Parts: sequence; C-alpha cells; structure tokens
Amino acid sequence: MQALEESYHPTLLFWDKEKLADVLARYDHVVAVMAVGIVVRSLCGHLHDKWSDRPVVAVDSCLRCAVPIVGGHHGANELAECLAKRLGLFPAITTATDSSGRPCLESAAASLGARIANRDSSKAVNLAFLKEDVPVLRLKGPKIVLVDEDVAVLKRVGIVVGVGARKGVSCAEVLEAVDAALAEAERKREEVGIFATAYLKKDEEGMIEAAKILGCKMICLSEEVLNSQCPSTPSRASDLGLTGVAEPAVLALAEMLILPKKVYGRVTVAIGE
Repeated sequence: MQALEESYHPTLLFWDKEKLADVLARYDHVVAVMAVGIVVRSLCGHLHDKWSDRPVVAVDSCLRCAVPIVGGHHGANELAECLAKRLGLFPAITTATDSSGRPCLESAAASLGARIANRDSSKAVNLAFLKEDVPVLRLKGPKIVLVDEDVAVLKRVGIVVGVGARKGVSCAEVLEAVDAALAEAERKREEVGIFATAYLKKDEEGMIEAAKILGCKMICLSEEVLNSQCPSTPSRASDLGLTGVAEPAVLALAEMLILPKKVYGRVTVAIGE
C-alpha cells in the first residue's frame, strides 16, 4: 500500500472472485498479489477490448516480480515500473515497444493530452515505432485530410498551459502562477490537458512535479519549434536564443491563444486551446 501512495490512491481488498466484476468497474488499476495463472483464468470472462479493459498487474507473493497482464500501454506497464522502483521488483514488461525501449502511440497521445480518433491504426503505428521514429505532425484547419489505415489521428483534449520559469523554481511557485493564470482565463485545473515548456527546462524538478500534480506530462519543445512561432511580445528568453517559452509553446500546440503570457514572480504562463 505505502509503495503506491505517492503516485496512486490505493485501497486494500481481499480476493473474492465473485466480486471481480465490481472491482474492475470501480477501480482504475488492479494489483493482484497472486500467481499469473490465477489472474488470467479469473479475468477471461471479463475482457472486452484493449481500450476499455482495466489495467491489471500480477505480483507474486514473495514480491519478486510485477507482471502486467492486461492494459500494458494503458497504465499497467507504468504501474509495474512504479512497483519496481518502490519495492525493487522485476517489471516483467512484454509489450514490444516498451521492452525495446521504444515509444508507442498510446504514450505519445497521452503526452500530447490527446485521444486516438482511429484506434485501428495503433498496431501499424506501434510496429513502425519499433524500427524508426514516427513523426508527429500538427495540421491547423480548416482542412480536409485523407489518411491511410496506418496513420494515427490524434484529437487533442483540454487546454494548453505554456510555462517558462527561472532556474531552480519550486513546484509551489509554478502551481501558484498556473492557478493565477487559470483564474484570469476563467478556467480550472481539471481542464489542463498539456503542460508545455522549452527543452532547456527538461530537468527542472519544480516544473516536473507541478505537471505531475496537474495530471499532465511535461512536454519540452525544441528550439526549432519555439522559434517558428510569433509571440505577441518580446521575451527575455531571447538571451537564450529563443523567441520565448510560455507563449510560443502554446502557439505551437493550441489553435488559439486565450491568455497571452503573463509574469507571476519567477514564472511566466500563457494559455491556449
């Protein structure tokens, strides 16, 4: 239980096969401390498809191994990695992209705060990821786009929060600034889909932690992407060779700017959708 409290909100339940359907319906993830064979046989009658099945990880009673059984790309692999980090278990991850250290379509969509519109493309795209870096292209409409079956179409959900900050900024400072910007835009934390910044900030612990609390992965945009945007006002980031950070990050990922960049102490925030 304690091993999961930092990243999840665990509840301890005693095994009851008759209540498994209710457990799968009520909880986002399931850790079954029992043999893989028992878990597989118990789940057989409750599986529907990879997009709706609940992520399940089996852990042996000696706490030596965590095996994602269902939903590897939908949270089970991440859960197994968390157990490995906290308890020293071996994460027996078998999905091809993850075991090869490659990205996958599902994680790409999650990092962009998007949903996959044509799920049937996932097999072809993930097979391609095993051999090469699959480009992510953004098209601004109105447009009519004709795609083949092996092209995944992602539709973004939530608003984009662009953040720039001074070196060593704390998580509290970032969250305070983001909350102030959201209030000005008359938006809420739950609406944030993407937390974006510059590649230079990829190791800023305060920003990483703030993004985690907001329920987002921090997306770090390259110099080329940021400098291809046209922010509304000059930025001190020009000292670093950038046209800006917060506002260009929003312009690169959102359709429109709903709150131009504003400085809050050591943090700059812009918002788009």
